[in-house]
Amino acid sequence: MSAEQPAAILERDETDVMFVRVADEQQAITRAWAELEDRVGSLRGLKFYGAFDAERHEYRACVQLRDDDDPDALGLETGTLHGRRCARVRLEGDPPAVYGLIAPTFETLAKRSDSDPERPGIEFYRRRDVIDLLLPIV
Repeated sequence: MSAEQPAAILERDETDVMFVRVADEQQAITRAWAELEDRVGSLRGLKFYGAFDAERHEYRACVQLRDDDDPDALGLETGTLHGRRCARVRLEGDPPAVYGLIAPTFETLAKRSDSDPERPGIEFYRRRDVIDLLLPIV
């Protein structure tokens, strides 16, 4: 299991998503992912994100919105994950152990002098064993 260091700086596009909103607590987050995966059915070809707002103590388990999706029928909220500049750290490792690296890595990233606390941190699940952590920066 590893985290790529140092953080890369990148520009990301906004991403429209459907999501389940919960408190930023591990048990609630685990339930949110199970609920989201159950509602969307087949996971094949979908892009998944986690977004957390430290100020509001809120977490959103998200899936990228596609043209033929019907969020209302699925009982999901919709929104947009921010674009603009981010610092990225890539985590690699087998679940569930790799998930234990997310919070401490974000805590380290948040100490950057250029971090933007107004926008949520984002987890992009590239594969089951590769997660990009994206911290908004100014």
